[in-house]
Amino acid sequence: MWLLIEHDGPWASHLENCDLPTDIAELVRRASERGIRPQLIRRPGRRTRQRGQGLRVLVGYAAGENPWLAGGVIAGPDDLDLDAVMAGVVPESCILEDEPVFLVCTHAKRNACCARIGLPLARRLAEVLPDRVWETSHVGGDRYAANLVCLPHGIFYGSMSQAAAIAAANAYRSGEVILDRYRGRAGIPEPSQAAEHFARVHTGELSVGGVAVESSRSEGDVTEAIVRCGEVRFQVVVEPSVFQAPCGTACAETITTYRLVSLDRLAPVRYATPALT
Repeated sequence: MWLLIEHDGPWASHLENCDLPTDIAELVRRASERGIRPQLIRRPGRRTRQRGQGLRVLVGYAAGENPWLAGGVIAGPDDLDLDAVMAGVVPESCILEDEPVFLVCTHAKRNACCARIGLPLARRLAEVLPDRVWETSHVGGDRYAANLVCLPHGIFYGSMSQAAAIAAANAYRSGEVILDRYRGRAGIPEPSQAAEHFARVHTGELSVGGVAVESSRSEGDVTEAIVRCGEVRFQVVVEPSVFQAPCGTACAETITTYRLVSLDRLAPVRYATPALT
């Protein structure tokens, strides 16, 4: 679950250290207590917001097969029912959005590359998709700047160019992912994200809901996952690997990723039907 709150900044290196207005700080606290992910957002290229006009919020339910996104302007924290969000119900103060939203991390206090690469990317993407793009605070994976998040599903992309971001956004609006620079879906452990990626590469399945990690188990550094692609299941085994950071040593000397150990199609389970007597 996600809670996006419009706030122009400034943004401290960590959300909990931001000097936020009381109403926004309270929303962040309530969301965090419930396990809802709070994010600060602002429009690309804009740094002013008229106070006294309420708080612009977006809430996203990313769990399950039917995620949703809803938005509204609220007077204060008491006007947003976060318990309803936890239950998968759209709060009364919000209205369902009929178009996805795209977040670009531009949080320079966490990593200068997020601003250096993310800011121009966010502005360019906003030209193509007006009113659907937001700059956002830290989303994780700074070493993969620029990062793009597609909501409501919580699809993550990393190391994005402007052209790649436009292509990924257009694909998502059509219900698909692009495998190049695809990081996975939020809320899934990294090894499972890697297993999903390898299964998609193997099968060519691009639909957002066409692939699901049904189970996984780890032994040491090795993770074995059962991944469903349509009606077919695969046993995917991955283990950690490393490679050089895309922007050199400015962010990190190496990046932990995963390599494919094995990928095997599982035979469908057939149940014997006892003979009628």
